[in-house]
Amino acid sequence: MLFNPKFLSTAIGSAPFEDQEYAVDVFISTLDIPCWPQLSYFGLNEQMEVQYSEGIPRIIIDREKGRMYFDTSGDYSEEFAEFYETYMAAMDTDDGSGDCSALAITPDFSKGIYSFEKRLEEKSVKSAFVKVQTTGPCSFGLTIVDENKRAIYYNEEFRDVIVKALAMKCRWQIQKFQPYAEKVICFIDEPILSGFGSSTYVSVKREDVVEHLKEVIDAIHADNGLAGIHCCGNTEWSILIDAGVDIVNFDAFEYGETIAIYPGHVKKHLEQGGILAWGIVPTSTAIKEQTVNSLETHFEKVMDNLAARGIDKQLITEQAIITPSCGTGSMAPEDADKVFEMIELFTKRMKEKYNY
Repeated sequence: MLFNPKFLSTAIGSAPFEDQEYAVDVFISTLDIPCWPQLSYFGLNEQMEVQYSEGIPRIIIDREKGRMYFDTSGDYSEEFAEFYETYMAAMDTDDGSGDCSALAITPDFSKGIYSFEKRLEEKSVKSAFVKVQTTGPCSFGLTIVDENKRAIYYNEEFRDVIVKALAMKCRWQIQKFQPYAEKVICFIDEPILSGFGSSTYVSVKREDVVEHLKEVIDAIHADNGLAGIHCCGNTEWSILIDAGVDIVNFDAFEYGETIAIYPGHVKKHLEQGGILAWGIVPTSTAIKEQTVNSLETHFEKVMDNLAARGIDKQLITEQAIITPSCGTGSMAPEDADKVFEMIELFTKRMKEKYNY
């Protein structure tokens, strides 16, 4: 058993705020499991994939065109050899130091991490939980292209480097925040998996996705972290569970019924201590019309739909985390404020209702 969250709340990292201190205030004051904010307002460096690009060989950031790509031309053997030496020095199961600072995210690429860390330093006691996050290897690889505009995921050499680099970034974050929390949770953000199985990604193999996710999850577990995977659309949820993830985070507002398509996997996941993170608070303009009552009615419906597949509802509620349906980075700031306000009010309502 991992732990019984019983409607603890957390968030997906992105936020639209222009002041990192305000963003940290919001995340700490409204969430049971606070996380550091990803702040795209501050430019290209804080975009979803670019933020995690430091230390990955052959990355080109074209600031004039506002894009990032891989240069696969010419001989890159020495650069790859240097990367793998760095990787093995840190990650080798027998002789590795475990020090993943070579793949650190610097202040130039994240104002949120360092403002969040400073705030936690100022607390006199450890938090029970802190959440960090990393763009997943599938989303990174299928979004970023090479110099010929082909998704880098389809280049197996580069794909392996990406998986290993992101695994190191997960460990670096966990190590960074362990002094401030009893347990660090690291989410792997994989929005691209909502397209898995479509004609666009027909050549992406299920077994490869499971393998790549498992490699990152294993890295998180190596530092005693808990691994979550966030996907904000419909996907084959059994993939995440087969990869060994601890927390499955899905958009329960728009796609709440889809988790029940995999009752066997979900039941096993929950009975073995796994957690479902229900993204029940919408991060679209639908938030304008929502109340705690309307969200409660919808949430009960999707939980009952899952329970009807032979899963004990008490187990579902005990193993539930509440989140927004996705990040708030693309929202108007006032709508994002309402999302976090609603998260706080809604989790309070559910804890009171179930005597948690």
